Amino acid sequence: QVQLVESGGGLVQPGGSLKLSCTASGFALHHYQIGWFRQAPGKEREAVSCIRSTDGSTYYADSVKGRFYTSRDNANNVGYLQMNNLKPEDTALYVCATSCDWSALTRYDYWGQGTQVTVSP
Repeated sequence: QVQLVESGGGLVQPGGSLKLSCTASGFALHHYQIGWFRQAPGKEREAVSCIRSTDGSTYYADSVKGRFYTSRDNANNVGYLQMNNLKPEDTALYVCATSCDWSALTRYDYWGQGTQVTVSP
């Protein structure tokens, strides 16, 4: 089955850490960029991070820069988002996709259903 599945979300206290995984099956993730996006209730979707397929270069939203780190393990077809020093405003549904621009997704791309991250005392 061709799919992209996120995991690793959960409830964490402010200042805590989580590591999200984005696991691909049925296709070779190394051909694609990996974008992480998040959406909180009542808010617009936000692009959180991007890791390129060509040179592994990374990009981050200003709101997470210095706290979040994205990486990839091409051998195991997985992308990661390490989230440190989490804040309540990081609470959202986190989704990974094979594009760093959600509006540029095509029928040749893949995206998951998301994993919920809740940051609360």
